[in-house]
Amino acid sequence: MPAALTISDLNKSYSGGFQALKNVSLEIDHGEIFALLGPNGAGKTTLISIVCGIVNASSGSVLVNGHDIVRDFRITRSLIGLVPQELSTDTFETVLATVTFSRGLFGLAPNPEHIEKVLRSLSLWDRRDSKILTLSGGMKRRVLIAKALAHEPRILFLDEPTAGVDVELRQDMWAIVRSLQESGVTVILTTHYIEEAEQMADRVGVINNGEVILVQEKQRLMQELGKRQLVLQLQDTLTAIPECLAEFHLELAESGSELIYTYDTQGERTGITALLAELSRAGIKFNDLNTSQSSLEEIFVDLVKKST
Repeated sequence: MPAALTISDLNKSYSGGFQALKNVSLEIDHGEIFALLGPNGAGKTTLISIVCGIVNASSGSVLVNGHDIVRDFRITRSLIGLVPQELSTDTFETVLATVTFSRGLFGLAPNPEHIEKVLRSLSLWDRRDSKILTLSGGMKRRVLIAKALAHEPRILFLDEPTAGVDVELRQDMWAIVRSLQESGVTVILTTHYIEEAEQMADRVGVINNGEVILVQEKQRLMQELGKRQLVLQLQDTLTAIPECLAEFHLELAESGSELIYTYDTQGERTGITALLAELSRAGIKFNDLNTSQSSLEEIFVDLVKKST
């Protein structure tokens, strides 16, 4: 069975010599949630626009369920739903009418039961007869998701889906995305909220300056590139770190009451065990300790800095 999405050596150049995408290759599996991270201008929206048929690529190929997006454009576009960044709806149309119309654009027969199911899942059913202009920004964004789901796509692109919405609505949308995944929909999202990717994504891709610099399973990425910190609350304050502990590159808090040990997630047990043994030999006692691991945001920032 072909992958849900296969992108091969994709390039996009504009007049004036600006290259928005550079040899991008990517494969996304059926039913996964894939987060594409990158700073402004990295090429995220350009990539999505090419896959969805809005922008033409300069070279390369894109397959959706094994179908070429240029040669089999009718099939591929029927398989894809897009929730864009910008709110682009007819403000004088009702919620029900605009979502129903979106289904008709794909030549599908009316299906009131499906439309009702979509609207209810997005808490829009009670507002189905409301005109778009009367809705809040968060409700309008829900309408965009409903429009993208009206034709029952198998791949859903969410381009900054929670930009400008409050925390409660953001969490509601996370729940909606998870329910879509459970129904077999492949979800690809771009986001500036790294917490969003950390909460939901199965895999993470990082793009910068038009190039994909990393694709990795989220948990493995955090294990391989993450850092951990061990903070020891000392019984007695220190004025300096003893020379016998130099190999651990410890930090001493200004108060002298805390020792901070930063280490890679790999080989952590050996490092901590050796440190604790050396502390004991040095006669340094502690009352408490706690550990923390670097977040996906910290890893992302570090990766982007290194690739710039």
